[in-house]
Amino acid sequence: MTMRRRTLLGLGAAGAIGMSAAVLGAAPVHAHPAPAASPAPTATYAIGVREYRWARGGRSLFTKVFYPATGTPGGAPVPNAPVAAGVFPVVEFSHGMGCNSDCYSSQTHGLAAAGFVCPAPSFSDNTNIGSVYRGEWSRDVSEVITRTLALNGASGDPLAGHIDTGAGVGVSGHSMGGMTTHGLVTAWPDDRIAAAVPIACVDMGNPTGQVTANVLFIHGDRDPTCDYNSARRAYEELPAPKAFLTHVGADHGSYLVPGFRTYPQTENTFLDWFRWSLYGDTAARDRLPAGATANGTRWEAGLG
Repeated sequence: MTMRRRTLLGLGAAGAIGMSAAVLGAAPVHAHPAPAASPAPTATYAIGVREYRWARGGRSLFTKVFYPATGTPGGAPVPNAPVAAGVFPVVEFSHGMGCNSDCYSSQTHGLAAAGFVCPAPSFSDNTNIGSVYRGEWSRDVSEVITRTLALNGASGDPLAGHIDTGAGVGVSGHSMGGMTTHGLVTAWPDDRIAAAVPIACVDMGNPTGQVTANVLFIHGDRDPTCDYNSARRAYEELPAPKAFLTHVGADHGSYLVPGFRTYPQTENTFLDWFRWSLYGDTAARDRLPAGATANGTRWEAGLG
């Protein structure tokens, strides 16, 4: 994959265009086996959050870790809340340009409420796209994954004993974070990754065979910032299991915001992809096509 094919359009935001299309149905994706320390949760959790000031060399990696907590579900994350009983897989989330770990609360909080430990780093050079293309952000995420998994055995840390270190990990992100996510399964591979959801990404390189992951792409086909066709090429290059959720007529990220007309399809597929991949929840796998279906989405899946 040459740099010329990895096209990133000028930064900007456009309003959603009121187009729609019928969803293309697909048979359920076959499971990519992953061990699970516990069955997938059947209820949502309250959310806790802890802050860690990690680093990789001279790169600051301030990270908020969201996690399932005791208490009543709903509401804002509670700092240092007691961890809920159980052992939970890790799903990291990478923010986009000019953002930080608080920018994507619908996704990070949703993951924690669904039963995942979600580290969300704030990249110190959050407007430097060159750093993404050089793989610095992808390497940062690998460091955050290492630090998060290490908490499971850290004496005195409340998350000790609550992190599933055997199920593999999940990664996701939007825009520059989506590019970072795709880089982790291609150009800068991390073989601990079992599931990835690059959102509004561009093609960051060819798969090397070092990572065996279930990969779900989410993208608006009227994205003025990250070329939809580049993401399509990235999808075609990856082996199954894989899927692509297109928000027809949508821009760079409106479908990540609650209240947008096809946001429920983002949420459904985003969470069920990780439930299937990291908990081995075959019911979540089987409901993916229906969960993606709306007047304004298109779902495609490559079978394993």
